[in-house]
Amino acid sequence: MAEVGIFVGTMYGNSLLVAEEAQAILGNQGHTAKVFEDPQVGEWEEYVGKYVLVVTSTTGQGDLPDSIVPLFNDLKDMYQPHLRYGIIALGDSTYANFCGGGKTFDALLQEQGAQRIGDMLMIDASEDPEPEGVSNPWVEQWATLLK
Repeated sequence: MAEVGIFVGTMYGNSLLVAEEAQAILGNQGHTAKVFEDPQVGEWEEYVGKYVLVVTSTTGQGDLPDSIVPLFNDLKDMYQPHLRYGIIALGDSTYANFCGGGKTFDALLQEQGAQRIGDMLMIDASEDPEPEGVSNPWVEQWATLLK
């Protein structure tokens, strides 16, 4: 089964909750998953050739939360054609740049040649105040795509 690093960008804890739920679902399906709440580039590099799941909220004008900005900045100059990943983006459609944090991370990884597994999940806080209700079924389906 697959090894998955779950890298979290959160302000108020919703992304961390989604990540912890994802870890449990992946584990129940026989995968090994580990959550990184304050992710570092060294931890990220351990998952090259494996799988990464980025779970991030959006702040300000579509920005990444402070907890994941250092990782994002450290990744900017990398080429990652062997990376396979998924993205769960949390946002609020009443603001401009809905799910901008997740979209920004996805764009960087695409530029670097990484392979996204499945579609990016965008969760709207104004429609789904309990994000795990949307993310859990997505993670269950995403886990079936892992080899």
